[in-house]
Formats: sequence, C-alpha cells, structure tokens
Amino acid sequence: MTKILIVDDEPQILRALRINLKARGYDVEVTDTGGGALRAAAAYHPDVVVLDLGLPDLDGVEVIRGLRGWSAAPIIVLSGRTGSEDKVEALDAGADDYVTKPFGVDELLARIRAVTRRHGAAPEARASVRVGGFHVDVADHTIRSAAGGAEPRLTPTEWQLLTVLVRNPGKLVSQRQLLHDIWGPQYATETNYLRQYMAQLRRKLEDDPAHPRQLLTEPGMGYRFVPADEG
Repeated sequence: MTKILIVDDEPQILRALRINLKARGYDVEVTDTGGGALRAAAAYHPDVVVLDLGLPDLDGVEVIRGLRGWSAAPIIVLSGRTGSEDKVEALDAGADDYVTKPFGVDELLARIRAVTRRHGAAPEARASVRVGGFHVDVADHTIRSAAGGAEPRLTPTEWQLLTVLVRNPGKLVSQRQLLHDIWGPQYATETNYLRQYMAQLRRKLEDDPAHPRQLLTEPGMGYRFVPADEG
C-alpha cells in the first residue's frame, strides 16, 4: 500500500485529503507543521510527500531541503503561492511537482500516480521513447520515423535538452536546472534560450508543434516530457 504524508496547516484540506486518499486505498499520515513533517517522514517513511509551503514554523522550501538530505521520496508541493520564483525555488530545492491552490482532488491524484510510477522506474528505462511520429533513442542519438518518412536532425544542444527531459519522464524540470545543466550556471536567467530550443524541438518532433502533447511548457516554472503512453 502506498504511504502518503500530507503536510498542511489548513485543517479542512488535511481532512478532505485524508478521506479522499484513504477511500482510494492509500495509507495516509498527516501533520500541520514543518517540524512535524520531518519527524513524521523519519518515522513513517512515506512513498510520497504532499507539502504546503506556508507552514507556521518552517518554510516549506526548508522542509524540502531537510527531506532531500536523506530521503528520495517524491515531493509534490501543494501551495497557494503562484509566483514563478516560489515555484522555481521549490523545484530547485528538490520538489518533483507543484500544484497550486485551489486544486482539484482528481488532478492531485493523477500527479500522485505519476510520481509513484516514475519513482519505481529505472532511470535508463526511458532512453528510447516515442515522440510524435518518431522513435527517439537519447542514448545513441538516433531518430527513426515510425512511418518511414524523413528523419529530423537535432543539434547537440537540442539533444542535450531532449535527453534531460526524457530521463525525467513526466517530471517538471525547472528552467534553472535546465539552464544550469546545459549552458552552465552563468546562464541561469537566459530563459529565452529555452523557449527557442523547445520551439525547435517541437517543430522537428511534435505532430502539431502549435499544440504540443509531449514537450510541454509549465509557464513560469519549466518544462515536462510526457511519454506517449501517458499523453
């Protein structure tokens, strides 16, 4: 049974999530403070942590950093903070996903299912993926058309960007992480680079670049690769 730790200082949210998640077969533990979250995580060993950022004793980002010191459990931030800086900071601290309040329970459940699937998969399992009408292998940098048509050529930077996203299937990868990993720390604010290269990747790989289904933008936060079987 999947164990979920919910951390939020709003009693109605804790109650609603506990009821909904238990009804769907999850084992649920709840707490309303950051300190309680760290203690509960150490004793309960959750498979997933759902965490609010606005806690009364510790900022949620500090809780993320504390958990990441020893735990690899996926962390889904559930917060009323909608600013891009808050989202990027949480993701860079080690959060796996970010859901803003108000939220739908069905959406949160879908995010929980997605992070638990990813957490149980080997990182190399997604070295070969399907994007649009192409089979892409990021390990050996080859692209094969599923229909036998012309095959696009990617630049080295496009391969780097695609590889980071493919190796984190379904996960929201922050702009800062992508810029740091591909261009270096001195390019941390050059988000125009990402927009340009993502647009190029979509034109080359997506069936409908204007309405992408797999190479997605999360405005103000980052980018996400959705595998074909999840799109």
